[in-house]
Amino acid sequence: MIVPLEHVLILAAILFALGLVCVMVWRSNVIMLLIGIEIMLNAAMLAFVGGAARWGMADGQVFALMIMAMTSAEVSLALALVVYLHRRKKTVNVDEFSDLKG
Repeated sequence: MIVPLEHVLILAAILFALGLVCVMVWRSNVIMLLIGIEIMLNAAMLAFVGGAARWGMADGQVFALMIMAMTSAEVSLALALVVYLHRRKKTVNVDEFSDLKG
C-alpha cells in the first residue's frame, strides 16, 4: 500500500502548523520552544521523504539524513544550554535571560 503524496504533504503541513503554534504560544519557555522547532523540522523531513518516494530519487532521503544530523546536534547543544541557564537563574523562562543579549 502506497500513501499518496498529497496525504504526506497534508500531514507535513499539519505537523508544521502544530510546531509553529507551539513556538508562538509558549515563547517564554525554552523547552517548549525547542520542541516546537523539532516538530517543524520533522515536518520538513517528512515532506522531503514523501517527495523522494514519489519521484523515486534519493535526494529527499539524503536531505532527511542531513536534517536528522542537524537536529541531533541542535538538541544536544540546546539541552546543554538549558541546563546551564537553569542552574544559573533557576528558571527556564526566556524573559529572565535578557542580560545575555549582545
